[in-house]
Amino acid sequence: MHYKNITVAGSGVLGSQIAYQTAFKGFAVTVYDINDDALKIAQDRITKLKPLYQQDLGATQEQVDAAYERLTFKSDLADAVANADLVIEAIPEVVQIKTDFYTSLGKVAPEKTIFATNSSTLLPSQFAEATGRPEKFLALHFANTIWKNNTAEIMKHPGTDAQVFEDVIEFAKAIGMVPLPLHKEQPGYILNSLLVPFLDAAEMLLVKEVSDPETIDKTWMIGTGAPLGPFAILDIVGINTAHNIVSAKVAATGDDNMKKLANLLKTEYIDKGKLGRATGEGFYKYPNPSFAKPDFLKG
Repeated sequence: MHYKNITVAGSGVLGSQIAYQTAFKGFAVTVYDINDDALKIAQDRITKLKPLYQQDLGATQEQVDAAYERLTFKSDLADAVANADLVIEAIPEVVQIKTDFYTSLGKVAPEKTIFATNSSTLLPSQFAEATGRPEKFLALHFANTIWKNNTAEIMKHPGTDAQVFEDVIEFAKAIGMVPLPLHKEQPGYILNSLLVPFLDAAEMLLVKEVSDPETIDKTWMIGTGAPLGPFAILDIVGINTAHNIVSAKVAATGDDNMKKLANLLKTEYIDKGKLGRATGEGFYKYPNPSFAKPDFLKG
């Protein structure tokens, strides 16, 4: 693997984290976004990561400052990718926005440059043609709070060159990730392919009035030794996100139980400001949820 210069396109929450983590591990990183206002926000966002790296990783002041110094911020795409060995795209999850971006990127990036999408919901094959270099294109998907949740799901599409796939796996290791290779395209990758049906099953038990969130979580935690049950996980994901996923299923299938679930999430949680951990209450109240209490699993 010969990557030295990395460009991260899109400086939102995850884009900023990808850029900083990559710089923290010693790479030269250019952050690209559409205008200087967006880049100013990104600089503030990335500066706020420094104390988290000190607190969570035991990094020194010198290390977090040096990482920031390895970042460059640019709003001209051709300039931002002029020396890029790898471009990681983390722009909005909208097909047309991504298609337009890859069409432009393919025209201005050097021939050597590999492209990777961080998309969690769209497949690389949807954009492979637009890149103009399908064999040098694949997905590289990170989790939020990348420095702690250090997974990198690396997914090729049918046209991805085998060497490119191996090189990106090596790159993921080099920036402190645990690489998780996917040899075929799969919506939701590995994690969401496991997690979404699990959360669906838990929500169905609730909406059919089989049991309540605490009992369902307790069952899972005792039965498997897991640290969290499905409703505690839903509080982390956020009730808005859960509602969006359920609403999409209602639109696709018209399923009555899904309709009931969408209505329950909206009226009992969203409308009452109970959006999960972020607001201090969802299925549980924070910062001291009942599932974290020592006697929760005792009956």
